[in-house]
Amino acid sequence: MWLQKQIQLRPRERGFHLITTEVLQDLPELARLRIGLAHFHLQHTSASLSVNENADASVRRDLEAHFNQLAPEDAPYYEHIFEGPDDMPAHIKSGLLGCEVTVPVAAGKLLFGTWQGLYLGEHRDRAGGRTLIVTVQGQRHDEDDQA
Repeated sequence: MWLQKQIQLRPRERGFHLITTEVLQDLPELARLRIGLAHFHLQHTSASLSVNENADASVRRDLEAHFNQLAPEDAPYYEHIFEGPDDMPAHIKSGLLGCEVTVPVAAGKLLFGTWQGLYLGEHRDRAGGRTLIVTVQGQRHDEDDQA
């Protein structure tokens, strides 16, 4: 089975956001898989996608604080400054964290660890909704096991 769909994520404020529940609500087809992979690709260069802590919100706040120190606004050496002071730092954060994640699937569920979830890193102050492309591949529950 192959499936590809586009999920429109709602706009969020700057920071790191747990989006697992929102994504799974738009992906009911996942329940049909016995085994497979789900690949998530964020179609933006000023936001990021990653897997991290799903329980303690202080992790998300600490990540935001750390990345703001790592890629500060208004650095005198930035050339790409025409879209505002948050733009170049957003590109740096996106480049460091990436925009793709692949997660194994079994019994219709994403195989995250106990404390893991899917994060959207929103690195712009006033971004709109973000587009996520999900590609799922695997064997459905009703398919025979074949090696």
